[in-house]
Amino acid sequence: MRILNIGVAASSEDSNKEVAQEFVSTLNSQVRLFLGGYWGLMKDIADAASERDMTVVFLLPLNPKESPPRRPEFITVDTGMEYRARSVLICRSSDVLVALGGEAGTIIEVYMAYAMGKPVVVLSNTGHASDRLELMGDQLDKRRTSRLYYTKNPGEAAKLALTLAGESRTENTSYTHG
Repeated sequence: MRILNIGVAASSEDSNKEVAQEFVSTLNSQVRLFLGGYWGLMKDIADAASERDMTVVFLLPLNPKESPPRRPEFITVDTGMEYRARSVLICRSSDVLVALGGEAGTIIEVYMAYAMGKPVVVLSNTGHASDRLELMGDQLDKRRTSRLYYTKNPGEAAKLALTLAGESRTENTSYTHG
């Protein structure tokens, strides 16, 4: 079984341990998570993954708010990039991107992943600006480079991500210009 790379776009301000636990507990051990930091909901996801000995790769921006603790399952990359630039690395490294609720940074990562031909799973009804993505439907533009999938359940988001990441690994997901 291949390792699946799942990028997670999530709030850098608000914590939600319940969402994190439900999302992570539905994933299997053949997953590597990619996060942009160790604060807010991203911290909750990392800690839940750590409890299950899952590998978490942190692609940290320049001057991060907080650094992840040293744990065997945590891999930290100090990119030296500003926040939006490091988001490119998260999207490119992922077979699928899951947006678990967030603001502008989460929305930027959704658009990036879509433009790169990566499938995107969006958790809706979170109370964050990313909820408005559902108004766009399953395509963000006429190029149809990828598809967005919506769910209100974090466990279902994880199941969709596993399925889509497996499919993504068998397809050519090269970057689409435009």
